Amino acid sequence: MSLEEKVMAAMKDAMKAKEEATLRGLRAIKAEIIKAKTEPGAHGQISDDGELKLLQKLVKQRKDSLEIFTAQNREDLAVKEREEIAVIEKFLPKQMDEAELKAVIQEIITKVGAVSLTDLGKVMGVASKQLAGKADGKAISGVVKELLTK
Repeated sequence: MSLEEKVMAAMKDAMKAKEEATLRGLRAIKAEIIKAKTEPGAHGQISDDGELKLLQKLVKQRKDSLEIFTAQNREDLAVKEREEIAVIEKFLPKQMDEAELKAVIQEIITKVGAVSLTDLGKVMGVASKQLAGKADGKAISGVVKELLTK
């Protein structure tokens, strides 16, 4: 079952249950899917990897907005962003916790032969591909920097 089919089924359920917050998040996903499918060269399809990136982008946008709204004491808008993040994250694979992330990145550092921050690019390239969808890019970057400065 494709992401679009899952979203459509969830939208039906949310409409029947009159869950506005869930519906808002699902509509955002559906809009991004349609946009991605109509881009030049997409031929009306999105790869599994493309779906994953699309969902991560949506979560990142909402987290950025949430940060701004929180800083500006706009709790009314922050609540909406949190609700949408929760809905979108249901379609993402389980995110790794910090301990798992450190273990995997340490393994990558050893495999690549990185010894200092000058090797950051090498490690980030491999880590970003290997951990796509399993961890946020900001979290990966933070752990890589932490491990390379030890």
